[in-house]
Amino acid sequence: MHFNELNLSQELIMAVDDLGFEEMTEIQEKSIPLLLEGTDLIGRSNTGTGKTAAFGIPAIESITAEMSRCLQVLILCPTRELAMQACDELKKFAKYKKWVKPAAVYGGASMEKQIYTLKRGANIVVGTPGRVMDHIRRRTLKLDNIKTVILDEADEMLNMGFRDDIESILNDIPQEHQTVLFSATMPPEIMNITKKYQNNPAVIKIAAKYKTVDLIQQFYFEVAMGRKTDALKLLLAAYQPKSSMVFCNTKKMVDELTEALLSGGFKAVGLHGDMKQSQRTQVMNSFKCGATSILVATDVAARGIDVSGIDAVFNYDIPQDNEYYIHRIGRTGRAGHTGAAYTLVSGRRQVNELKDISRYTKAEIIHMELPEKDDIIDIKLQSLKSDITELLQNNISEAAYDLIENLENNGISPKKIAAALINRQLDEVISSLPEFDIPKPIRRNKNRPAVNTVKVDISIGRNQRIAPNFILGALVDATGMSGREFGKIDIFDKHTTVEVPESESDYVIDAMNFIKINGHQVEVKLYDGKSKSSEKRFDRDKSDNRRKRFDKFKGNKKRPETHPERKRRPKKRH
Repeated sequence: MHFNELNLSQELIMAVDDLGFEEMTEIQEKSIPLLLEGTDLIGRSNTGTGKTAAFGIPAIESITAEMSRCLQVLILCPTRELAMQACDELKKFAKYKKWVKPAAVYGGASMEKQIYTLKRGANIVVGTPGRVMDHIRRRTLKLDNIKTVILDEADEMLNMGFRDDIESILNDIPQEHQTVLFSATMPPEIMNITKKYQNNPAVIKIAAKYKTVDLIQQFYFEVAMGRKTDALKLLLAAYQPKSSMVFCNTKKMVDELTEALLSGGFKAVGLHGDMKQSQRTQVMNSFKCGATSILVATDVAARGIDVSGIDAVFNYDIPQDNEYYIHRIGRTGRAGHTGAAYTLVSGRRQVNELKDISRYTKAEIIHMELPEKDDIIDIKLQSLKSDITELLQNNISEAAYDLIENLENNGISPKKIAAALINRQLDEVISSLPEFDIPKPIRRNKNRPAVNTVKVDISIGRNQRIAPNFILGALVDATGMSGREFGKIDIFDKHTTVEVPESESDYVIDAMNFIKINGHQVEVKLYDGKSKSSEKRFDRDKSDNRRKRFDKFKGNKKRPETHPERKRRPKKRH
């Protein structure tokens, strides 16, 4: 169905034509006629289906010139980026309706500038719930004449803790109004809101035209604890994506990883919620125009960012929610194009978490080995070969030939000149690659002699209620080695010693340092043989013996007699 088949004003049809829109998407075709009639609506639709136009076009059409000085439409979004993006889209649709004035209000930006914009007569406000509440409290945003309220990505707003703000806003709006809700999922909290604040809403469910997971090749790499940054550098050097996003779970990790990539010669920028709005805008402009090729971000900060042409997505951290995984990898492979997603995992627990995600998405995530330096050099050589072949199709200047001839006259052959130039290109790649020669764990078997061992010291002990299985589990999880490869575990009050293969001691220390065991961060080093004699020791063998004696006692039907000198305390009467 075409836009000109709808009962839209000529001004809107002209704006739509200018944007190059012809046929409507499914969500637009089903939603716009209902919204133009004033019907309440629930739309189940993912990002990228055209829902901004689906609610934006009817919103603009509802603004009358007679009441143009009054706020008539309020749109709530979960993030600043979404609010800015939606507002920009509305301005494009309102190009020929000079009396329609959209404005965006969100945290992290100047309150004074927003107040000035609102006082100039904004009649459509797009904002985040928190900042909208701030303006309501200041009386700079009045809801008396609201005709339409739109909740965009309602499920995400609830996940971010905006429920109270949303309900407070909805309670302040006049009785007669239209309520529109768009959400990718329909949890019970959403259903409660629809029952309470909507009047016989029409329900529209849109299936994605393309299944994201079907169009994206998904891979994972097992990496030792503490080596993910080096692994990421190898992958970026090997695959050389023109545009990529790297996802982390915390703001701190975004900052640290961005700094590490920049120091390694990669063009990277970070994005998270603690950044000022001016910084966020600068970061996004830099990424969108291609000045930087790598965007490192948290899930919340990246919500609503619409950037086309992303070649690859890297999960530096496994997402905390399965749905986040789908949102992350969906940044690539858009509009029917293929893409690639790579996930870094450390330890058995993270491998199992990724397998759960694979089952949830019903898509295969293929295990791959990290590329080695030789592989990356081969890839670069192939790339250079293609580049040179392409360059030979162009006209070569006389100045270039003159320089070659001059060098030849000085005894330097063209072959040597070409090799020097290619070698410089290779050096640029090799110099940025990290040293990644991780020793493989030694596997004991009957045909091999005993392995020499040393002790490592872990800064945690009985005072932190640590048991041998906690220590062994952490060692296996962090290193990927088998539990049989570790020897005696002695737990003292303030520290623990573990026998490890001597050839693997550096690897174990590197993998274990600064991880958390039972909630406590630890430091690991080679044991120097010094321990306080007063400290009590708890080792795995003695623990097992005590458990056996306890199990034997549990099997006895007759309890041992109470010591004759020990009298039972009388029960307290209440």
